[in-house]
Amino acid sequence: MNLLRSLAAVSSMTMVSRILGFARDAIVARAFGAGMATDAFFVAFKLPNLLRRIFAEGAFSQAFVPILAEYKTKQGEEATKIFISYVSGLLTLVLAVVTLIGIIASPWIIWITAPGFTNNPDKFELTSQLLRITFPYILLISLASLSGAILNTWNRFSVPAFAPTLLNISMIGFALFAAPYFNPPIIAMAWAVVVGGILQLLYQLPHLKKIGMLVLPRVNVRDSGVWRVLRQMGPAILGVSVSQISLIINTIFASFLQSGSVSWMYYADRLMELPSGVLGVALGTILLPSLAKSFSSGNAQEYSNLMDWGLRLCFLLALPCSVALGVLSEPLIKSLFQYGEFTAHDSLMTQRALIAYSVGLMGLILVKVLAPGFYSRQDIKTPVRIAIFTLFATQMMNLAFIGPFKHAGLALSIGIAACLNAGLLYWQLHKRKYFQPKAGWAVFMFKLVVALLVMTAALIGMMWVMPDWDSGSMLFRIMRLLAVVVVGVVAYFGTLGVLGFRPRDFARKTI
Repeated sequence: MNLLRSLAAVSSMTMVSRILGFARDAIVARAFGAGMATDAFFVAFKLPNLLRRIFAEGAFSQAFVPILAEYKTKQGEEATKIFISYVSGLLTLVLAVVTLIGIIASPWIIWITAPGFTNNPDKFELTSQLLRITFPYILLISLASLSGAILNTWNRFSVPAFAPTLLNISMIGFALFAAPYFNPPIIAMAWAVVVGGILQLLYQLPHLKKIGMLVLPRVNVRDSGVWRVLRQMGPAILGVSVSQISLIINTIFASFLQSGSVSWMYYADRLMELPSGVLGVALGTILLPSLAKSFSSGNAQEYSNLMDWGLRLCFLLALPCSVALGVLSEPLIKSLFQYGEFTAHDSLMTQRALIAYSVGLMGLILVKVLAPGFYSRQDIKTPVRIAIFTLFATQMMNLAFIGPFKHAGLALSIGIAACLNAGLLYWQLHKRKYFQPKAGWAVFMFKLVVALLVMTAALIGMMWVMPDWDSGSMLFRIMRLLAVVVVGVVAYFGTLGVLGFRPRDFARKTI
């Protein structure tokens, strides 16, 4: 399997999803602005999304994929199908119970996670109503994530990478055509989330059938494989919960700030998630099964080489994204969001959050590559300890930054904490000799810094000659933005080409 080609496939599918996500957010921003209704929806959508990350994409994948890779390699097809059947049955049962509890306890959940909303009864009631509608999304998207984890283990990366596109299509359709038929209109977005979850699950089922792994869920908690997953999930849930708890605490802080703060942070986070998803999630997705296979086969050198390859690609592609997000924060936000109900003040506040987020983008992406280095070895306790320490550090920074920087301070604390998390993960990997960097890193980094300086100069020069970014139609603004981005990309990769970088240098094959 060519890892660079797989990365390109996953990244391209993720890019399509993210672009549609921007279109979705631009439509939502124009239709609803940044106020009480959007704050309520983003909180209601965030909570099942957080649980989805804990149960499915987070703890479950970390525990499930390495063991699934072991079954696939050593146990044979029939044993693997039985294992998948038992695991999917248990996941369905647990999440059905969690979903039911969430629907019933919606007001109490909002009271805990967004206590500032209690000062506005209408806002509190709307958020509770939206949460009751969106909570089944956790069950649907978790089963979709289970399907994606299986497909990834069979090197079918493109299918689960494309699935999130269906959520964006659903939300765009509901925002454009269904919102006027709901009272209040924001209710349409909650139903769009549920429909999007259904579509993502149904889309992947035929592909599971093609690889012979479409099985009916069955519950058997006595199965040894299920117990191995459960034992790994215990610390994994704790580790993933730590990062999600940090996000919930940030929401609690933001709920006490000026109305619109939750929305400003959401829109900035969406922009940051483009490189984070296209690079970080894509790299982590293809690395975890490959690292697990290398570890289970006892090939330590292959394991270390895979880590080195992933980290070099991180620096090569993520550093320019981090710099560009900060430099282009104003044109990005004004070109994508400043229309209709989304005012110039909303744009300025979102820009401040985006600049703060850009500080930690490199750390957020590095964590996606470094953490699988432990998960693939079925070592989940180490990243859990680091995550707990990072949680406390984040809250200390929240208290320090929220006073002078308001909502941007909350974004800054997340970014700095991500860099701290990445640094500690790398230190442990190197200390335990799981990973030994290959030669040439000093020269590699020097060339990147030169290319970044050239790119930054090119971006600033292009922005200086452009008219005001809040003038003109959406199409005109986006075309100008694309022109600036293209110049930056050419400047960066052109400089690297002059310095001797070639794409074939990063080609890599694995089993």
